[in-house]
Amino acid sequence: MDRKKKRRRKNNNISNLTNTILNIIKKDRNKSFNYKQIASKLGLNDASSRNQIIKKLQQLKAKNEIEEVERGKFKVIIKTEYYTGILNLTSKGSGYVNCEDFEDDIFVASNNINKALHNDEVELYIYKRRKRGKLEGEITQVIKRARTNYVGVIKIHKNYAFVIADDTKMYKDIFVPINKTLKAEEGDKVLVKLEDWPEKADSPYGKVIKILGKPGEHNTEIHSILAEYGLPYEFPGEVEEYANKLDTSITAKEISKRRDMRSDLTFTIDPRDAKDFDDALSFKQLDGGNYEIGIHIADVSHYLQEGSVLDDEAYERATSIYLVDRVVPMLPEVLSNSACSLRPYEEKYTFSAVFEINSKAEIINQWFGRTVTYSDARFSYGEAQTVIETKKNIIPKDVSLTGEEYKIDKTLVNAILKLDELAKILRKKRMSSGAISFDKVEVRFNLDKDANPTGVYFKTSKEANKLIEEFMLLANRKVAEFVGKQKPQKTFVYRIHDEPDDYKLATLKNIVSRFGYKINFMDRKTTSSSLNNLLKEVNGKKEQNLVDTLAIRSMSKAEYTTRNIGHYGLAFDYYSHFTSPIRRYPDVMTHRLLQYYLDGKKSANQDIYEDKCKHSSNMEYLATKAERDSIKYMQIKFMQDHKDQEFLGVISGVTDWGIYVEIIENKCEGMVRIRDIKDDHYIFDESQYALIGNNTKNMHQLGDEVIVKVKQADLAKRHLDFQLIGKKEA
Repeated sequence: MDRKKKRRRKNNNISNLTNTILNIIKKDRNKSFNYKQIASKLGLNDASSRNQIIKKLQQLKAKNEIEEVERGKFKVIIKTEYYTGILNLTSKGSGYVNCEDFEDDIFVASNNINKALHNDEVELYIYKRRKRGKLEGEITQVIKRARTNYVGVIKIHKNYAFVIADDTKMYKDIFVPINKTLKAEEGDKVLVKLEDWPEKADSPYGKVIKILGKPGEHNTEIHSILAEYGLPYEFPGEVEEYANKLDTSITAKEISKRRDMRSDLTFTIDPRDAKDFDDALSFKQLDGGNYEIGIHIADVSHYLQEGSVLDDEAYERATSIYLVDRVVPMLPEVLSNSACSLRPYEEKYTFSAVFEINSKAEIINQWFGRTVTYSDARFSYGEAQTVIETKKNIIPKDVSLTGEEYKIDKTLVNAILKLDELAKILRKKRMSSGAISFDKVEVRFNLDKDANPTGVYFKTSKEANKLIEEFMLLANRKVAEFVGKQKPQKTFVYRIHDEPDDYKLATLKNIVSRFGYKINFMDRKTTSSSLNNLLKEVNGKKEQNLVDTLAIRSMSKAEYTTRNIGHYGLAFDYYSHFTSPIRRYPDVMTHRLLQYYLDGKKSANQDIYEDKCKHSSNMEYLATKAERDSIKYMQIKFMQDHKDQEFLGVISGVTDWGIYVEIIENKCEGMVRIRDIKDDHYIFDESQYALIGNNTKNMHQLGDEVIVKVKQADLAKRHLDFQLIGKKEA
């Protein structure tokens, strides 16, 4: 009997108690625990378990693993140095944390992720792997969630629901109590907000905050793209109401405070389908033979008063978003399409940069300030291009905005031709200074009334586009110079672009060499010259889009900051954004600061503006991702109607799970999965950017031309899968 009792006590021993206690105390290192709290966390309340915990706490104390901070209360003794960083999850569930203290990212195995999510700011401790001696980490806590809202499809059960997130980096379905589903129906696409992730729960808990619609429906998918990045698609009622009550009339009192330039020849050149015109050019020949050229920008800051609900909303949005079938504007329509749009035959308040320029495109004098202007004409890029090419004043019906042939005044023709001549000189100077000419082909869609794609076309940049570009660049540069060179130094909003990463340039060089192109990255001058020659050489070739994309990716990302380092891609020491305040909030900040300094004020608070710059850069990044997703969505929608057609494509990417193929005629990109290539077992060879057959040694290499068909076009998941038919015959 006594033996049985002893045996039973032995079986009651808590297994792995040392590690269990340490894990509990380590998890919340700033908190102290007594034996009762530890027993409660383990769900134990018998005397034997409590005694084991008390005994183990004393043993750990004796070993200097924990310390007794007050009678009966213990904290862990921190022997490991903890680090913080951003988690980047892989599709396999493991991740890498980027820490400033280490050159390489720290690998984190999937069992050490500990409920952290992609892009979360996390704390981790780092140790060496026993086998390879490489650094590895374990996440100890999530400091800040990167996001709490997810788009996904809801699955309804009797008393609860789960949302399966569209984001493949979200590795857990989200549990939603039935009373927090907003009465969503089975299979609806919803926006769900994470509320909690209980310690013992396998999945995070959330609530549905918006029902987006049925998967696959056009508006559902477009709204899902916006919701995925936390971007709006409508204005709050109070913002619309505020905007509609603004006084947008042109008054004599306000005109008296401005430089009156209504009598100067002024016109706009914009895309054919543009609805807002935020920049105009004026042209006047001066008596001495020089030219006075005004770059006139909508004076948005006149209406956007700091501290108003309208300004707060514009700041939060920070940018307009250009999706394939719509624009999500930064400002309500009453401003973006009316009061701040420099429409023809209307007077408008503007903020201007006015230059006296000689025939060599040298700046003789400059002036910045608020103006009032009158637009004498509106041109599309196509119409202005016709003037440049023909040097005539006749606009044919096939390029005319009205669809009818018409004549324009000769003074307008002469103004456009002279501006084109000066723009070409400015561009030549810029290129000789080391600027890089990225004229990447942009994919556009012809849409029917229901936003279904009926065709694909490509947007290219001609002389008329470059004319406007050069004068906008001139204004942006000179405004930045004007403030940036003032002494003492003043806070300003700069658009900076750092030098390219050496590793990315080396990768680019390696890849383009496979197409027979050579690049010299010896110094700044040879780098820009080589890149420009490369971009010129690939123009019109099958690999153009691939090489253009790789070249752009080799560059650093442009961003907004108050700390000027210049703009590498444009070869400018000073550069800002001044010319698009209807669609970019940093331009509004630039206008405000410029006027502030024109009024003789001291430097603005740098920390405040630096925070605003970071927010603007982040919102620009999210908007760009949404725009790319919308193009991808429309490409898939377009390809759904071409499932039986064979296409010639170029291999645009190679990975260990398959090859990406871009169709040459429409730039739609899809994947051929490695498991679907049946003629051999293929292995990814990273050094050759190729999949190589194990037995046949067949090679599918970056840049190869192949023939593909659509295998699957999934709108809801935004996946385009191709079937490989074969290689193009030589």
